[in-house]
Amino acid sequence: MKEYGNIIIGFGKGGKTLAGALASKGEKTALIERSDKMYGGTCINVACIPSKFLENNARMSAAEGGSFQEKADRYRKVIEEKRQLTAELRQKNYNKAVGAGVEVLTGSAAFLDDHRILVTYPEGNTEELYGKRIFINTGGTPFVPPITGLKESRYAYTSEGMMELEELPEKLLIIGGGYIGLEFASYYTNFGSQVTIVQDGEAFIPREDEEVSAAVLEHMTAAGMRILRKAAVTAVRDENGKAIASIKTEGGEEELSVDAILVATGRRPNLAELHPERAGIELTQRGAVKTDEGLRTSVPHIWAMGDVAGGLQFTYISLDDSRIVKSQILGDGSRTTANRGAVPYCVFLDPPLSRVGMTEAEARKAGYEVKTARLQMAAVPKARVLKATAGMMKAVIDGKTGLILGAHLYCAESYEIINLFKLAMDAGIPYTVLRDNIYTHPTMSEALNDLFAAVN
Repeated sequence: MKEYGNIIIGFGKGGKTLAGALASKGEKTALIERSDKMYGGTCINVACIPSKFLENNARMSAAEGGSFQEKADRYRKVIEEKRQLTAELRQKNYNKAVGAGVEVLTGSAAFLDDHRILVTYPEGNTEELYGKRIFINTGGTPFVPPITGLKESRYAYTSEGMMELEELPEKLLIIGGGYIGLEFASYYTNFGSQVTIVQDGEAFIPREDEEVSAAVLEHMTAAGMRILRKAAVTAVRDENGKAIASIKTEGGEEELSVDAILVATGRRPNLAELHPERAGIELTQRGAVKTDEGLRTSVPHIWAMGDVAGGLQFTYISLDDSRIVKSQILGDGSRTTANRGAVPYCVFLDPPLSRVGMTEAEARKAGYEVKTARLQMAAVPKARVLKATAGMMKAVIDGKTGLILGAHLYCAESYEIINLFKLAMDAGIPYTVLRDNIYTHPTMSEALNDLFAAVN
C-alpha cells in the first residue's frame, strides 16, 4: 500500500493549486482524478471556460447575422474550436501538476476508512492508498429531476452535454430559470435558436435586486426568449426526430416540439462514489461535506474544498478555499471562510449581470439607512461605442458612513467593473472615492463618476 503525506481527490481549482503548493514544500502528494478528460477540473473542461467561449462567439455570430444555416455552420466550428481549447488547457494543467512533483493518478476514489482510499483504475484494477491528510475536491454534478421520459430522451442534455452538441438546435427548451439556464438561453438566442425557458417559480431571478431583475426580464423577452413562469415540464417523449415536452402553465397545458432540451435545474455535491460515511465524515442537510471556517471536516485530518463543500459554486471560491486550507496547514491559520470579504459574481448574459453585496431590500431589512444610485447605460459614452446601451447600474450605500453595501451591474463589461466594487467594499472605501476618481476615457468604468454623482 502506497503512503502519502497528502491525498487530494479531484483535479479542480482548489485541489490542483493546493497539490502544487504542498509538493513544492517537499510533501509527498497524490492527486486523484477519475477521468483524463477532467484534468484541471470542472471550470476549464465543462463549465466556465468553454461556456464563456460559447458566449463570446455567440455575440459575434449575432452581430454577423445571416441565415439559420449560416449560423449553424459557424456554431459547428465554434464547438470544434472549444474542444481544441479545453484539450490544450487540460494538457497544460496535467503538465503543471506533474512538473511540480505531484503524482497524478487517473481513477475513481472511494474511502475505505478515514486514512485509506481505494482507487479503481479504468482498466478495472484497484489500489489502496494511505493518506496522512486527505482533501476532498470532487466538485458538483448536474441534477436531473424525475420528469417522466426526461432521462430516456435522446434530445435532453445537461449543460455539460449541451456544449458537445454539434448541431445548432432551431428550437431549444430550457428547464430551469436559474443562472446556468439563463446563460445558455442568452448564448443560444444569439446563435440563432428559438429559446423557451420553463421555471417553476413566479419571481424571475429572485435573489437579485428587484429593479435589476425586471430589467433583465424585459431585455431577454425583447430579445425573443419565451419565459414561462409558474410552469413545469411534466413529461417528455421522443417523436419523429424531436423531443415533445408536456408543459403545465397557469393557463393550462401545452405540448412543445423542440430539437433539444437543456436540463438546468442545479448541481449537487459529487459524492456518490466517494462513500464519505466510511471515513466518518458528516454531511449537511443538502448533502454537502460539512466543514468549519478552516474547511476542516468532522474528521480532523480531512478537508473539503470547492463545490463539494456546499458554498458558492465558483472556481475562484475553490481557489480561495485552497488558500484557506494552505493557511491552516502551512501558515498561521488566520485565513478562513469568515474573512474572505465580499464575493462578486457574474452571470454571463448579453449584457452580463454582475453583483457583489446586498440588494436594496436586504440592506433595508438589515437596518441600514439606505441610499441608492442608478444609471441607465444609454447615458454612458462607451456603451454607445460598443452599441450596448441596454441595462443599468445600481449601487446600494450606507447613508451614515458612505460605504458601499452592494452593487448590481447589468451592462456591458460588468464582469470587469464589479471587481472595483469588491476592492472598495473590502478596503472600507466610501463611494465618494469612486465618484471622484479619474478614469480613462472612453471606458465603462468611468460610468462610476456619473453613477455615484446620482446618490440619493
